[in-house]
Amino acid sequence: MIIARSKLFWFCLFAFSAITFADDFELPDLPEPPQAATEPTSDAIKESATLEELPAKEAVKDVSKDASKDVAKDAPNDVSAKNVPEQSDYDAPVNFAPIEATTLSESKTEQPSSNPPRQQGSKAIVPKKIPEELNRPLQVGVFIGVKELYLKLEGETIHMTAAGNKVKFQGKENSATLDHKEIHGEGKCVSIAPTLRKLSTSCYPGHFYVSANKGLVNAVNIVDVEDYLRGVVPYEIGKLDNSRFSALESQAIAARTYAYKHFGSRESMGFDVYADTKDQVYKGLASATPLTDSAVKATRGIVMTYGGQFIIAYYHSTCGGETETLATWERPNLPYLQSRPDLRKDGTPWCSESSYSKWERKFDDKELESLVKKNGKEAKAKVPDFKKIKNIAIKDTLASGRILTLVVETDKGSFEVRGDKVRWLFKKSGSILPSSFFRIEHKKQEWILTGKGFGHGVGMCQMGVRGRSAAGQDFATILTHYYPGITLERFEK
Repeated sequence: MIIARSKLFWFCLFAFSAITFADDFELPDLPEPPQAATEPTSDAIKESATLEELPAKEAVKDVSKDASKDVAKDAPNDVSAKNVPEQSDYDAPVNFAPIEATTLSESKTEQPSSNPPRQQGSKAIVPKKIPEELNRPLQVGVFIGVKELYLKLEGETIHMTAAGNKVKFQGKENSATLDHKEIHGEGKCVSIAPTLRKLSTSCYPGHFYVSANKGLVNAVNIVDVEDYLRGVVPYEIGKLDNSRFSALESQAIAARTYAYKHFGSRESMGFDVYADTKDQVYKGLASATPLTDSAVKATRGIVMTYGGQFIIAYYHSTCGGETETLATWERPNLPYLQSRPDLRKDGTPWCSESSYSKWERKFDDKELESLVKKNGKEAKAKVPDFKKIKNIAIKDTLASGRILTLVVETDKGSFEVRGDKVRWLFKKSGSILPSSFFRIEHKKQEWILTGKGFGHGVGMCQMGVRGRSAAGQDFATILTHYYPGITLERFEK
């Protein structure tokens, strides 16, 4: 007797719910992704507890303006990438603030492959056998602690909710409650989303491990690193044309390095990285394009190391012409994260296309007093119970000119705010300041902040990368500027 397709999924749920084969599968070639929705990407953005970029919807809308202006007007004709596919539309970039992890490469002890190093510009790419502990799929916490999820499988829409520490799968006619379940998509990707509307464009490579904890659902994507990058690059560098192909390559290498660096970093939570601004924004294949896919493929396996270990590949949107060290977070400096000028020969910043090259914010006296009282805790400041702000002054600055110490004088005494946390002191309507690279003055009962840059300023400047790529620089030239002293290695399986 033939089992109807609508019944087959439920048969599999009951029959195979205890089987685990997370490390025993091969990914097929992936399909053409569905048309990406045109909605803003801000729905996936959540504030991180530390080192946060501008997460608010207002900020994301501003950043998307940069994405609409990025056609290379003066790009050279002899683009370094040959036969690059035509680009297709995708969402505006989303910025993230990475965290530090302790997972290190064992590259000091690994024997290099017999293949000779590949030259990219003036920088050799060293082939190397991938360390055994990294030769596995990445585990991405795509949906963690959510109330419900929807799954499209075998022609049926399944509603998933938590029943204590178990997952309830509810279809049109059938239901099942299981401890956990591995979900392998029909065809070549998994359609899973928090809403029915998003389900129509959802397409994740690999497979999912779905579980529940304390009444909430978790869905972890088990995916090959290279296919993971196909869902990261389009959201982290912006809408580019093929004259800026090396910018996409640079982003792919930075994101790959970040991913490998974080293998095992969230082991206690059951995955390696989050799929949002806590780590890198990842949305599956909904916005992958031939151009971004080609950048991932062209740089396959390439990572950045320093002293035999993965670098901490921080990056940000706009540096304003000068990058910063870890001193902005009052952390010890690393040799490959330096403060250095990022200027063209004519003295203009490489990131001058950004609408955040220069910015201004204004607050009247009463408004700022209210904001400071409200935001003091987030800014890690010991704010007294004051009534009036008498003065705000910059005590000292970092190497780039970003603020190190801001002193606020009130009628009840003074307090200080340090480093990148000054951005949180002025938080308004969910938006922190674009950067800590600003100056402040008081005129006619109004505080005026004039600044430049968007983000923390550490590591790679994404808008600078776009400018350098349009000028013809290859990814090795770009990456060794933002991360001086690095070695480019290519993992081979």
